[in-house]
Amino acid sequence: MFNRIARRYDVANHLLSGGIDFWWRHRAAEMIKAWQPGRVLDLACGTGDLALAIDRKLPGAEITAVDFSSEMLALARRKGVRRTLLADALHLPFAERSFDCVTVAFGLRNMVDWGAALREIARVLTANGHLLVLDFLMPRGLLRSGYRYYLRRLLPRLAGAITGQEQAYEYLASSIQSFPSGKVMTQLIEDNGFDTAVAFPVTGGITSIYTAQKRNPVSLVAPSAVSATDRQQES
Repeated sequence: MFNRIARRYDVANHLLSGGIDFWWRHRAAEMIKAWQPGRVLDLACGTGDLALAIDRKLPGAEITAVDFSSEMLALARRKGVRRTLLADALHLPFAERSFDCVTVAFGLRNMVDWGAALREIARVLTANGHLLVLDFLMPRGLLRSGYRYYLRRLLPRLAGAITGQEQAYEYLASSIQSFPSGKVMTQLIEDNGFDTAVAFPVTGGITSIYTAQKRNPVSLVAPSAVSATDRQQES
């Protein structure tokens, strides 16, 4: 699915978000800059927009961009991402404590087991390394019903017209509605190898940035109670 939409992926993202996605990544990159990591792993990197935003803020950092879509990675390389790797985020080909910071923008939601993905991230992080997750969520209050209508009815048609892949964006709408958010998400993160997980809702609560620090020592044994098949979310 991601290979099929890769060619028009950036255009669809920028148009459907009204260009606000640039600001989301800028905000995330500013937070990462404050940590001053030397080695950064950008998981589910897509076409490389977050990796490039981080590189602009931290030109001295070594940034490795990983995705399981070969077409997405090819576009990331064309845009200037220097270190790319085709790999599965649940089985990363890196040694323990290889990175100071791991980022996942709009990608954790698509992984088959969120808890397993977080534990694998914790494995490759250095002691006290940082995690940043940027993803969509369902807003609260009056905006919620209108946003649900947009996701279910308008977004797939608009994105389908841009990419020719309406079904892929029907999946996007479904995945956003089932993805944990707020306290449920921070608890999921802390249950899988991290401490001090914090949520920073942005743009009226349609997206959120989550940050956390690796717990030491990290327990990689107990699985999380929340997975992609367990559709628990914050009420």
